[in-house]
Amino acid sequence: MPKKKTDFTIVFDKQEKQGRYSYKGAIRKHLKTGDYSILGLEDKVTVERKTKPDAFGSFGKGRPRLKREFERLSKYMYGAIVLEINLSDILYPPPYSKMKPKSVINTLISWSIRYNVHVWFGGNRNHSEALTYRILEKFWRYWDKMEQGK
Repeated sequence: MPKKKTDFTIVFDKQEKQGRYSYKGAIRKHLKTGDYSILGLEDKVTVERKTKPDAFGSFGKGRPRLKREFERLSKYMYGAIVLEINLSDILYPPPYSKMKPKSVINTLISWSIRYNVHVWFGGNRNHSEALTYRILEKFWRYWDKMEQGK
């Protein structure tokens, strides 16, 4: 019997406390990498969520940590980062960020290609929450075909 697109359970990392997305029936569990995954597929798919302050912190002083996150995400069949910002937030950064937009964009593009990690701009919290759900839903729908190389 084919899987229904709703036959999956979202897992959120137990360290994801403040501002976590509220998915119905989600389970709190330790995730090695990322903030959200699918129960039973935690070693195949993961999504790392970045709020606006976290994103800008990661582009600057947190750059070494961000690179390690990309490296860990690259080990997954599908690893993604969902940024709760728009591209324009990088092009016109907030006053607390001293990052040069060109540097941030080049890093995101280079690392996403180098590590095969998908970077999504969610725009805001609500859109990012919906986007994260859709990413996990689509992975659930297609992962067995991806596993078989179809």
